[in-house]
Amino acid sequence: MNIGFDGKRAANNLTGLGNYSRSLILQLSEFFHQNHYFVYSPKVKEAKQISSFFAKENIHLRLPAGTQPGFWWRSVGIRTQLLQDNIAIYHGLSNEIPFGIHNGNPKTVVTIHDLIFLRLPKNYKYIDRKIYNFKSRYACRFADQIIAISEQTKKDIIELYHIDPAKIEVIYQTCDDSFKELLPADFKETIRQKYQLPEKYILNVGTIEARKNLLLIVQAMTHVPQEYKLVVVGKKQAYAQQVIAEIERLKLTDRVIFLKDIPFADLPAIYQLASIFVYPSFYEGFGIPVIEALYGGIPVIAATGSCLEEAGGPDSLYIDPSNAGELANAINSVISDPVLAAQMREKGLTYAAKFNTLPLAGQLMNCYERLAKS
Repeated sequence: MNIGFDGKRAANNLTGLGNYSRSLILQLSEFFHQNHYFVYSPKVKEAKQISSFFAKENIHLRLPAGTQPGFWWRSVGIRTQLLQDNIAIYHGLSNEIPFGIHNGNPKTVVTIHDLIFLRLPKNYKYIDRKIYNFKSRYACRFADQIIAISEQTKKDIIELYHIDPAKIEVIYQTCDDSFKELLPADFKETIRQKYQLPEKYILNVGTIEARKNLLLIVQAMTHVPQEYKLVVVGKKQAYAQQVIAEIERLKLTDRVIFLKDIPFADLPAIYQLASIFVYPSFYEGFGIPVIEALYGGIPVIAATGSCLEEAGGPDSLYIDPSNAGELANAINSVISDPVLAAQMREKGLTYAAKFNTLPLAGQLMNCYERLAKS
């Protein structure tokens, strides 16, 4: 079977949806190598992780034919190429599918990661919100199958777009396999020295923007023992200035460490050196950093209100994302109780098995095969 993918991010992005897209396609190519996987992108970035991805013998890059503008080809002109490549299933990996291919040839699948632009509209520019909503609504209406990455996202699709629940299947994401290996102490110590990491720290990973709610952790730190510092890994957006101002106001400058441009290969050790992982985001489609922490054997504290309970499982702790005191109490309960911390580590690792690669890839392939036969 020939399966096509929207490869704009797989062929160009080195984080986020780029990692997700490459990981998903690689898993399918390895576990179901009898198929051919065609990745359609208006351009391709020169980077080692992208070139090694396309080196796989059953993964094929497709660029626009002729002189078609990339944005037009990706949304409309791609239809001719899909027919030429005899594509049975076309999968839009990030909330959209091309226009006009809802005639059953090929069958179409769309992954909806989230509808946060509708849940928290103030976090988005007006024009971006309109474009995201138009593309997502179209994809949900016309795709033959919708993949939601969490039960919360499925509920949002049903409520906000009035889609038949029978059309939606929940298939969770996993994280990169490098996070699933518990690393030796000497390697972790090398990473500690490389970044001058403290002996005891609370970790937060993610873009520094208002929705991710780093400000709450900073405010909670005033009630956490002095020997614990906060390590933040993520790209700074405008919101970071508000966070920095609060750090200075609370006289926490010597207790908050920002790391940027961290090589992907170093990130698993940074997780596994942490005492606690804290992720108080106001809203998520799923929460991959929570999974990365669980696989690393790190106690997780996350926020209520979206899907993070699905990612973190019943033995992580959850707090109101507007209550710094509640977060501080949760952090202190883990710090002060080694038995609780050990239970969270052990049970978190057990729960993380729910997101192992093979069963999730098998669930997706079953979806494709069922759709191809319909």
